[in-house]
Amino acid sequence: MVSSIANSLGFGSGLDVKQLVTDLSNASRDPKIARMNSLNQANQTRISALAQARSDLDGFANSLGQMVSDGTLRSTPTVSDESVLGVTARAGLQADSFAATIVVNQLARAQTNYSGVVADRTAAIGTGTMTLTVGGVAKTITIDAANNSLDGLATAINASGAGVTASIIADEGGHRLIVKGPTGEVGAFTLTADAGADPGLSAFSTASMTVGQSAANAEFTIDGVAFSRASNTVDDVVPGMSLTLKKAMPGQGVDIGASRPLDMIKQTVGDFVSVYNQLKKSLVTASSMPGATTSLRELERELGGLVGKVLSSHGTINKLSDIGISTTKEGLLSVDNTKLDKILASDAGAVEALFNPRRDATHTEATDPGIAFALDAIRDKAVGDNGAIDRVSKSLDAKKENLADQLEKIEEREDIYKKRLEKQYSALETKLAAFKATQTYLEQQIKLWTNQGND
Repeated sequence: MVSSIANSLGFGSGLDVKQLVTDLSNASRDPKIARMNSLNQANQTRISALAQARSDLDGFANSLGQMVSDGTLRSTPTVSDESVLGVTARAGLQADSFAATIVVNQLARAQTNYSGVVADRTAAIGTGTMTLTVGGVAKTITIDAANNSLDGLATAINASGAGVTASIIADEGGHRLIVKGPTGEVGAFTLTADAGADPGLSAFSTASMTVGQSAANAEFTIDGVAFSRASNTVDDVVPGMSLTLKKAMPGQGVDIGASRPLDMIKQTVGDFVSVYNQLKKSLVTASSMPGATTSLRELERELGGLVGKVLSSHGTINKLSDIGISTTKEGLLSVDNTKLDKILASDAGAVEALFNPRRDATHTEATDPGIAFALDAIRDKAVGDNGAIDRVSKSLDAKKENLADQLEKIEEREDIYKKRLEKQYSALETKLAAFKATQTYLEQQIKLWTNQGND
């Protein structure tokens, strides 16, 4: 650049102001922009590392929680005759906790009543009020000019909130009203026309309609112990099992039990270790970078504490360390399969409870959190307000905005600097042009004087 200026001034070739200004402004701007780009890239790398760590943590917690909720790690109910009884597992079922014989003596039924045939479902049936009583609770059904028809009566019953449903079916010669209550004896109902109602409404009282079937409870025994329930779906008798009574078969026993998914439990232990280690590596990568990401070590410590955390109320097998999971010197997890196999053989239920904890009056999230709940708690704390990941994320976002502001200010200052250079060197060019004209004139005069002296 110096040589170019010297050549321009020394040999009178003219000054390239545009190129000179560009070179000088670039010499000022480029190092600053390069530094800002480097800082931005470093911050973006931290943001990406944090995003990966959070994604791994979310995926870890969600996948484990899904396996627990969908029953993958849960003991599977068995039933000897599915035509009589259906059984599904709920949280807390364990293979060694229940086996029994069930006899279904009677299914729960809902009361139904149906009216005589009405030729026109939209024709007037009479006005007045009726009383619908279910389980001692009375509801008033009002029929007036706006709903004086079979359709209007059905709509009014359905809108009463009594838990009774009314429908209209086609029959030879017209239509019938069918009224159906909830299942079980508690669902028995009466529908009566009140005093002062038109006589036509009396035809739709339960005393005048035909009984389709009466309300009844489900009646069944479990190992000889009698039970009665208003519904054919029974969730409150066998811990961890939901029973669906399908058919009454008095005197015929149906055996129920459960089988434990030992292979899946063992595989899940191995998968847990593998996914944990991947998460650990992601966190190490993020937290090893300079800056605010170092606070992620708090999260690393909490995850590391999972190995020794009490996850169930079992007396001796209540931690991951009890089933052969340990921490290496690098902070990763490893599993002793020999120890795991031995524990599964001696007390598989205790191992299952670490992943699929029991849930009843004495086994709660406080006493038996299970690994999925404990991991969710760590994740929710980390991503929650002022959690480890939340703090780092906010810090990196603030850094990103700050760098963007700095870059914008640099560009503004360098733009002003370039304009100043353009102004200065434009003025210089004007002066040089004037000097050049003077030089040319003087050279012409000297040449003229020289020629005259030689004559």
